Amino acid sequence: MADATTLRLTLPPNPSVLTRIRVGLQALRVLKDDNANPYYARLLHLSFDGDTYARLAERMRQTDEGRRILDEKLTIPGEDVDISALERLPPSTLGHEYARYYIDNGIEPFDFEFPLQDDADFLNKRYRETHDIHHLITGYGIDEVGEVELQAFYLGNLGFRHAGLIVLVSIPYRLGKVGVKGIRGYVRRLRAAYRRGKSSHQLLTVSFDELWDQPVSEIAARVCAPACSLA
Repeated sequence: MADATTLRLTLPPNPSVLTRIRVGLQALRVLKDDNANPYYARLLHLSFDGDTYARLAERMRQTDEGRRILDEKLTIPGEDVDISALERLPPSTLGHEYARYYIDNGIEPFDFEFPLQDDADFLNKRYRETHDIHHLITGYGIDEVGEVELQAFYLGNLGFRHAGLIVLVSIPYRLGKVGVKGIRGYVRRLRAAYRRGKSSHQLLTVSFDELWDQPVSEIAARVCAPACSLA
């Protein structure tokens, strides 16, 4: 029998809630073993959060800065700014740390190859392009726990349902690794990240493309609520 990857899952026009859930869960299964797959990452987002992106875009259209971001549809880091140029910026600046993030981890910036039909599609693109910046300014690592902490932050900050699902399914998985005693601390971290996201500036409304020369610490202080002590 052909698997989900071979069949190339798609989301039909005007899907029902049940269809969205079914396709989204199948996409999540693919991503469990292939978490960098751009097609299924986008499918997961559209299945659970197509309307979430649309509502975020509608709210952004109500502000001058939001309209500018949506109308200009800038790409990050942009055709006129490459990784080597960003690396030459002073240490601790967003541009330098962003470049080092890719160089140190041996990866390339995300390349969005899907058509943009509306504002919601663009916000999905912007999310994908700025996800690694979000790691830098929130301080959540790219390890297993840090990735889920960032998803909890997204749930509070942007209301992404798929992020809530990832947080939820991570708990029994983590329980099997650390046991009952360890899971309590893990859940506290996720709860703290969720609350922090809820109290922070909405990440998709920040023009990171204009902040390359500013220190990460200063951007984080303006955009993110302080991290809670877990002691």
